[in-house]
Amino acid sequence: MSNVEKILELFRSEVKIVNVGLEYFYKELKKQGVQAVHVMWQPRPKLEKDLEEILDKIL
Repeated sequence: MSNVEKILELFRSEVKIVNVGLEYFYKELKKQGVQAVHVMWQPRPKLEKDLEEILDKIL
């Protein structure tokens, strides 16, 4: 199968989305009948340097 055929196969397949971040985007996809899951994620808060070092050791 050529690269072009693989790309065309991808575009012909059913769309499945993993949405990370904006819940609004997820809700709009669901309204359109798109199969999607939403992951509630946000960056770690900025910590003081000593607390950040302790957390890094724990994780």
